[in-house]
Amino acid sequence: MRIGYLINTYPRPSHSFIRREIAALEREGFEIHRFAMRGDPDALTDPADLSEHARTERVLEAGAKRLLADLARQAIARPAQFAAALGLARRRAHAGESGLARQMIYLAEGARVAARARALGLAHIHAHFGTNSARVAAYSRLLGGPRFSFTVHGPEEFDNIRALDLGGKLALAEFCVTVSSYGRSQMCRWAAAGDWEKVRVVHCGLDLGRWAEPSPLPPAPFHMVAVGRFAEQKGFGLLIRAFALAWRRNPELRLSLVGDGELRPQIEALIGAQGMGAAVRLLGWQDEAGVRAALDAAHALVTPSFAEGLPVVIMEAMACARPVIATYIAGIPELVRPGQEGWLVPAGDAEALAETMLQAAEAAPETLAAMGAMARTRVIARHDIGKSARRLAALFSRATG
Repeated sequence: MRIGYLINTYPRPSHSFIRREIAALEREGFEIHRFAMRGDPDALTDPADLSEHARTERVLEAGAKRLLADLARQAIARPAQFAAALGLARRRAHAGESGLARQMIYLAEGARVAARARALGLAHIHAHFGTNSARVAAYSRLLGGPRFSFTVHGPEEFDNIRALDLGGKLALAEFCVTVSSYGRSQMCRWAAAGDWEKVRVVHCGLDLGRWAEPSPLPPAPFHMVAVGRFAEQKGFGLLIRAFALAWRRNPELRLSLVGDGELRPQIEALIGAQGMGAAVRLLGWQDEAGVRAALDAAHALVTPSFAEGLPVVIMEAMACARPVIATYIAGIPELVRPGQEGWLVPAGDAEALAETMLQAAEAAPETLAAMGAMARTRVIARHDIGKSARRLAALFSRATG
């Protein structure tokens, strides 16, 4: 079966889970054509991401003339469908999803995707994220393109559900995938009750063959690692404040941050103000091998997020047999069970996070190793990308008859 995958900007360093999903579906016998509205090659360092960039068709690179020509052809060939799509664009602009000019750009992108899907013989389009990529897929369908589905991850999609019209997109789609039961509950809040059966949970997964036997825990001192974008939702500013509280009581504690982003100057300032330059390291963006090395060098992953879907880095840490310190939000409690695979703390509570860091540091090595072993067993059982791909394959096959 030939299907299309549609993402707004692809690939990105944070989208390795999409790349793994596509590769797993290809191993199941699917032919996947990658569509992106745009690329970001300057941000890519991982060879696998660079290879994926070369395999991706970027819709906007067709140019404005080609996009408008495709839209005009759709209007002439399918006037009733074009009128319906144009009416939807006007309604979504009036509802505040975006301005009418941007909706018209999405409409032109949808016309281009529909035309390319017909030329390529694609049976289905699957969009990642319930934002503008799902809207483009919906316009493509209204303009004569193939049926479509989309995956919702969170947290951005859940910040403004009414404006994003997730329920309306679901009504036009064959199905929607969420990466956690929490995500499914959020979709059901805004979808028509008759569409609830369209919402299916399919976990993001790891290619477990690439996560071989884990490295043993390193020697003391106790070392934690945090991985993610330096963005407001990830809670890194609070992490530094919490670490400072714990570090004053145990100056042997160490912390590494893997990632980068717009909040880096603030994070650097917080570290400097607390005099923790020797205790906290900023490692910048790392490819998959670099993330694995950072996890292997740590005793635990710490994820202080204020908002999440279900972070893939938690799965990666658990595959490395590392316990997890995380916040009690979104889909995280579905994977990390307090006292078994790690610790959960209230989001936004620096004092509770600091106490938990100290508790983890005081745990015996054999206790940390036992928690890590439970973490690895649980992630292998729940987040094998091969199993997730087979679930998706069944949904695509059912959607296309």
